[in-house]
Amino acid sequence: MEREGRTRRICRKCLTADMDEKKYFESLRAYIDAVDEDLKVGGPLYERRLAVCRECDLLADAMCRACGCYVEMRAVMKKNACPYGRWQASADGKN
Repeated sequence: MEREGRTRRICRKCLTADMDEKKYFESLRAYIDAVDEDLKVGGPLYERRLAVCRECDLLADAMCRACGCYVEMRAVMKKNACPYGRWQASADGKN
């Protein structure tokens, strides 16, 4: 709701069902892009992780049914691993 002299704030506590799907996924991609480079895996490793997830029966609507994460967000972080051991955490983000 817009008040006199104020702009509308974006709700940070909305459920995905209450959000515009396209904008929500754009927001996820922007978040992934903005992750500190020291925390991210390299591009080739990220793509290998995603390739494993694409082949997994637990992938549904960009989410892992094992843990509930968005796989692209899990896969980009060095410290993260697949909850079913299909790919491991990486100290240097390159392998």
